[in-house]
Amino acid sequence: MARITIEDCQERVDNRFLLVQMAIKRIQQYRQGYLPLVESKNKEVVTALREIAAGKILPEDLTYYIPMENPEAVIRDDDD
Repeated sequence: MARITIEDCQERVDNRFLLVQMAIKRIQQYRQGYLPLVESKNKEVVTALREIAAGKILPEDLTYYIPMENPEAVIRDDDD
């Protein structure tokens, strides 16, 4: 079972407060009808964090963004 943690997301975004704001904004987008950018059977908050950890969602200020070393490595949803 794959799990997503704040530490996984902090590998991409170097600020916890910004990370929370990004996740909240993404959840609001889901509720407006936006489709998820990664496949996930989880709740909205987990899906948002998965997108951030996968590098699919970027902060407006890219100085907080840490590019992925291996873009082929994506956190997968292995939950049943």
